[in-house]
Amino acid sequence: MAFSLNRVTLIGNLGRDAETRFTTNNVSVTNFSLATTRGYKDKDGNWQNETTWHNITGFNISDYYKDNLKKGKKFYVEGRISKREYNDKDGNKRTSTDVIVEKLIPLEAGRGDSSGTSEETSSYSAEPPKVDDNDDLPF
Repeated sequence: MAFSLNRVTLIGNLGRDAETRFTTNNVSVTNFSLATTRGYKDKDGNWQNETTWHNITGFNISDYYKDNLKKGKKFYVEGRISKREYNDKDGNKRTSTDVIVEKLIPLEAGRGDSSGTSEETSSYSAEPPKVDDNDDLPF
């Protein structure tokens, strides 16, 4: 069996408030964008910032997190990359690359309070995947 790993770790700021919808099976799907910035020196020795935007999707995220996923807030996001194809409203085939949330941690106090309560420093974790006992995993 070949070993592979699909793991993403990001720290960044939300580019927009999270939006939540429900599937026909009543599963909540929360989407937001996260900006990460990398600083580097250009060929002239001047510092430049390069921002990358990431599409983030979380399933069954608690109301606490949904209420705090607001534009500008800083979050730690851990998950996996998922690529999907769909047709846009004009029928054109599109591809989207998303990070599926498996762990989510707010990195600043919420609701204007800088004291940082225990709930604000807790994290959201998705249910671990089911593993077949017969799988030959290296860990």
